[in-house]
Amino acid sequence: MKKILIVDDQKEVRELVEITLRSGDYKILQAKNAQDAVETVKAEKPDLVIMDIMMPGEMDGFQATRILKGNPQTKECKIIMLTAKGQTTDLDEGFGAGADGYFTKPFSPLDLIKKVEEMIG
Repeated sequence: MKKILIVDDQKEVRELVEITLRSGDYKILQAKNAQDAVETVKAEKPDLVIMDIMMPGEMDGFQATRILKGNPQTKECKIIMLTAKGQTTDLDEGFGAGADGYFTKPFSPLDLIKKVEEMIG
């Protein structure tokens, strides 16, 4: 069973994404900030991370993505940014940090499912 980590400081968003992905055969994990995400990825080795950018704490989703993609033990993990930040510069920074996909909120649940299946299905 493939593992997916959902990272967002808003519980409602994490739950919405989890409900969206229930149609697939995935084990869903959650983290409420970027620091928790980095620790969870190192411990659980998920196949995919769905990462918010703007979260409270010492690091944001861009920084967490750079850390994960720069670590030989976690660099193979796929990361999709799911964020309200939709400017071209934000997309450039996300892909520059190593993101494999980028969705802006509000998002299409069907498009997210298709992207997840494309990446790890």
